[in-house]
Amino acid sequence: MRGALAVSEYPWFDFDRVDYVTADTHFSHARISELADRPFTTVNEMNTELIRRWNETVAPTDVVLHLGDVALGPIEESITLTAQLNGHRYLVPGNHDRVSPATQSRKAIERFAPLYEAAGWTILPEVIEGTRHGYRILASHYPYKGDSQESDRHTSHRPRWDDGIPLLHGHTHARDHGPNGHQFHVGVDAHAYAPIPFTVIDEWVRGLPDVEPWLDVAVREARQLLANLDATETSNSDAMFYTMGYNELRVALEELLGALYSSHPDSPGNTAKA
Repeated sequence: MRGALAVSEYPWFDFDRVDYVTADTHFSHARISELADRPFTTVNEMNTELIRRWNETVAPTDVVLHLGDVALGPIEESITLTAQLNGHRYLVPGNHDRVSPATQSRKAIERFAPLYEAAGWTILPEVIEGTRHGYRILASHYPYKGDSQESDRHTSHRPRWDDGIPLLHGHTHARDHGPNGHQFHVGVDAHAYAPIPFTVIDEWVRGLPDVEPWLDVAVREARQLLANLDATETSNSDAMFYTMGYNELRVALEELLGALYSSHPDSPGNTAKA
């Protein structure tokens, strides 16, 4: 498992603000009911039911994190349709989104981003990292491993290998599970075609046997690093070693402070940092 003292590789996101999470709505996608075996006979029926279930679940003031593949079809119409959805909505792009770096050019993203924003979406990077109640987690459209097809696609746009950090994802359209090892599929096909409360994710993360709060891990690893430095025999030729040790210690302390800030966001030090 990757230690808490490793430097964050992805843009930081405050998961504590999120009330619901979902993925793979595929509004206006003509063939998704066939491909994903959804119980809808027409696209209009699916759109209407997805909106109804979303708005019965999510209040106007709730925050929703959508992990990609919002809508297909004529994008001006399908994205405009999503303006009917309740909540403050954040989007981590999936491969079918017109703002996806995995499948769209920079020019196309610049063209289509205003349509998403006008419909109420805040567009985030492809992979985000942050903490939730002190636990470090990742979120992406893509799982560490797995796909709706035989082989994994868009591998260069996926999170790094599974190193023990819980990952929320969509993309697979699996219907028989949410949690699977260190990854949790939040797509609508596995969750009654509606967003799921983030409290479900909280319970899953706390139940993972090899996952601890980030601060606990950071403190333990910082102490171990100090102990290793103290136990090392020195000589006049070890200047380079101590320079390296100092740099490692500095990174460790920075990570430890980051964990403290995350655990106590209202502290005076964190306010000053912001």
